[in-house]
Amino acid sequence: MVDDWRMDRIGTALRGENPAVLRRLDAGFAAIGDVQFLPGYSVLLVDDPKVERLSELPKARRLSFLSDMDTLGEAVERVSRRMDAAFRRVNLEILGNTDGFLHAHVWPRFEWEPTDLVSKPVWLYPRDRWTDEQFALGPQHDPRRKAIEDELDRLRSAH
Repeated sequence: MVDDWRMDRIGTALRGENPAVLRRLDAGFAAIGDVQFLPGYSVLLVDDPKVERLSELPKARRLSFLSDMDTLGEAVERVSRRMDAAFRRVNLEILGNTDGFLHAHVWPRFEWEPTDLVSKPVWLYPRDRWTDEQFALGPQHDPRRKAIEDELDRLRSAH
């Protein structure tokens, strides 16, 4: 097993060794985010580490990845709405500026966010939100994680 699964997120997911993975989907892996300053933040990882861009997938796989992104987004939205009355919406993003593999971010957004940030991109949050241990993924996030897993199962069985 890779000492730090973060160095090989897709490889460890393929081998069943990535502890952040929530569920295997059709074209990738739904994973809970490393940071949880916006509770429920999740990521869809493509299932081929060589794929860097959405456009590199054949059309059918591309549509499958986007469908997986939609499913994960809906699961995070449903769970966020149930667990926090201040839930606003989910932001879906495919950026790829830091990690060199295709992935999509699923960010729940809330009314309790700072007023100067609530309507802005998540990436404008101060650096400490990304590095402070209080926001690091841990056992305290297990109830929300389990709720997202259960919702993914419900959504996938309904289709």
